[in-house]
Formats: sequence, C-alpha cells, structure tokens
Amino acid sequence: MLFTPGSDEIYRDALALHEKFRGKLEIRSKVSLKNKHDLSLAYTPGVAEVCREIAKDRNLAYRYTLKANTIAIVTDGTAVLGLGNIGGPAAIPVMEGKAILFKEFAGIDAFPICFENCQTNLTDQIRNIAPVFGGINLEDIAAPRCFEVEDALQDIGIPVMHDDQHGTAVVVLAALINACRVTGRKFEDLNIVICGAGAAGYAIARLLKCIGYNPDVCTKVREIIVCDTKGTIFRGREGLYQNKYKFILAEETNRQALEGSLADAMHGADVFIGVSVPGVVTEEMIRSMNPDPIVFAMANPVPEIWPDAAKRAGAAVVGTGRSDFPNQINNVLAFPGIFRGALDARATRITDEMKVAAAHAIADYLPRPQRDRILPNILDKDVTKAVAKAVADAAEKCGCSRHI
Repeated sequence: MLFTPGSDEIYRDALALHEKFRGKLEIRSKVSLKNKHDLSLAYTPGVAEVCREIAKDRNLAYRYTLKANTIAIVTDGTAVLGLGNIGGPAAIPVMEGKAILFKEFAGIDAFPICFENCQTNLTDQIRNIAPVFGGINLEDIAAPRCFEVEDALQDIGIPVMHDDQHGTAVVVLAALINACRVTGRKFEDLNIVICGAGAAGYAIARLLKCIGYNPDVCTKVREIIVCDTKGTIFRGREGLYQNKYKFILAEETNRQALEGSLADAMHGADVFIGVSVPGVVTEEMIRSMNPDPIVFAMANPVPEIWPDAAKRAGAAVVGTGRSDFPNQINNVLAFPGIFRGALDARATRITDEMKVAAAHAIADYLPRPQRDRILPNILDKDVTKAVAKAVADAAEKCGCSRHI
C-alpha cells in the first residue's frame, strides 16, 4: 500500500512500531559467556593481553576489536529530514534507521551518536570518539557547518563522509550517466540547473563540475547554474561573500554570470536537479528547457514538480526521491557500499576517486537502462557489493588503503 504525504495511518503505524521495540537497535554479544573460562577470555584477565598488543600498535584495533566493522552515525540534530533543527534526542529515530540500513545492506555495525547544543566544538567531540570507530558518517547537520566539520576531520585517519552531501551526489551522478545513455546525450555537453545550494546542491555541483576532483577519473559537464531562494548564484551577487560555500559555487559555476530567477536559469537547460522545496517548478519551466530534458525533482516527500506534470511538459527522464515513482534517487544505493569498501580497504579517508568509482558502479550495474529505470532497485543488495568492490579497488589505486 502506498501512503500519501501526511498520511495519518503511516505515522500511527510508525509510532506503534517504535514504541513496541523501544527503538530499532540492540547490542548482542558475539562470544559465549556461559562459564568462568569464557569470562576470562572475553574480560579479565585475558583481555589485558589484547589491550597490551593494541597499546604497542594501535592498528591492531582493527584485528582485535569492533573498530574494523563499526561506523558512527553522527548528528547535531540541526537539519533532520525536512523537520529542521529539532535537536539530538529527536534525531535518534532517524539515526537508528540509518544504522539498520548499514547492517541490512552492508553488514556494518553502526551506532547513532546524537549531540546536543554543540554550537562550537562538534569537530572536537567527534575527534574524541573516533578511536572506537572505523568510519564516521555525518548526518543531518545544517549547512554551512556540515562542510566545515567534514573538512576539519579529514586528518583523523578514518573515513569521514557527510552522506547528505556525497551520498546524494554519487547517486545523482549515476542517474545522470544512465539518463544520458537513454537520451543519447553526451555527459560533457550537459547544461544543468541545480535548485538548492545547501549540502546536497553544493556537493552535486562540485562533483558534476569536477571542482576539486581528479580530472583523470571525473568527466565534467559543460555548465551548471545553481539557484537558491534569491535566484541564480553568480559572481558579484550582493551578499554572496557572507557564505564561503556559495562564493565557491559562484567562482566555479555560471560562467556567463546569468542573473535572474530559477525560471530564467532553466530556459535552454538540458537537466534540472532539484534538492530544494516542493512545487517550485512549473510545466512552463520544463517546456522552456531543451527538447527531451532530464528532470530530477528530489524534494521529499513532495517534489519540485510531480513526475506526471514533468512528463506532460516534455521531460524524457524523470527521477524523484520517492519510492512510489520510477527512478528513485536514493542514497541507500551509495552509502552502504561506499563505507563497506572503505572499511574493507582500511581506508584512511574517502577520496574523490572512491566516490566517482561508486557512481560508475551503480550506473554500470544496469547494462541496459531505460527511461523509467535508470537506477537499480534500492533493495538489491548486490548493488552494495558492486559499489564496495569498486570503492575498495579505488582506495588501493589512490594509495589510501592500509593492510593490517
């Protein structure tokens, strides 16, 4: 049964599920504790020898502890779903949900770490908990802090990735690769409009334009224009310098410095990518694009334009963030495999090469994409395996893997 946005029934059922199980996670022992000998091996005195070995070589934590297969899902509760700044406790259900996705799709043990009132020292807090984990998945942290925190943690020796940014960008790249195959376009000829300059919009723009990415592994599109609530982002726009990340976008996109509204930007574009708010795109705006445009309206649960309206206006390929329409563009196609591959390679970080490899693995999983099927089924766990292998291989090639 499909539920409409705001359906009372789905909300009642969700509350009942969470109340029944008191959340969605639990911790279980991997070893037996049936007698004193078991206790001596798992705890004192035997565990002291394990501690001594790790003290001599910290990398042995990967051999002897849960670190080898454990991810922290970290949030400060400032940008949870579409609910906004609702705080750490209210973010727990979402982080629990992310944790069970990690387990179900990639066999990774993940645990929610929900901070509260970390207005100045979130980076330090994450550094302090990092020794336990093999990787850090940043989640639902408002921009621009999400960029700052991720950048500041790239030196801690384990993979750190803000999924709202890079997981989204990877799946969008995969979807776009296959949409080009379906419509006969060349990726490098695309003129793209991105609506939304937050975490996802920023990362998508940088990936598709190869900003900061290795040009040997990343093919860039011809042009991108990013729009926010004030219209197009362009060099010299008043107030732009108050946001470092929008300034970066202005320097690296919209080379013609087009000024105007989202409608102005979409005129003559090949692709629309929406990571913004419901209903901001009209059929007339779709008709103003180049013939057979590609439309990814990913606002959730209500997209920027409904798929039937986009198709009626001439869109050749339409994707959304919803599971009840074709071409769901969902991060679950990316993040479990990316972290699985990073953990398997014992990677020290998640590089550009690893992200691009993940996108191509997702796209190539479908040998014959079609207009209503440009991405694999999000429930197909073999996608995770393909992504993990591609990411681990890329980590090896770029020299950020280590073998314990």
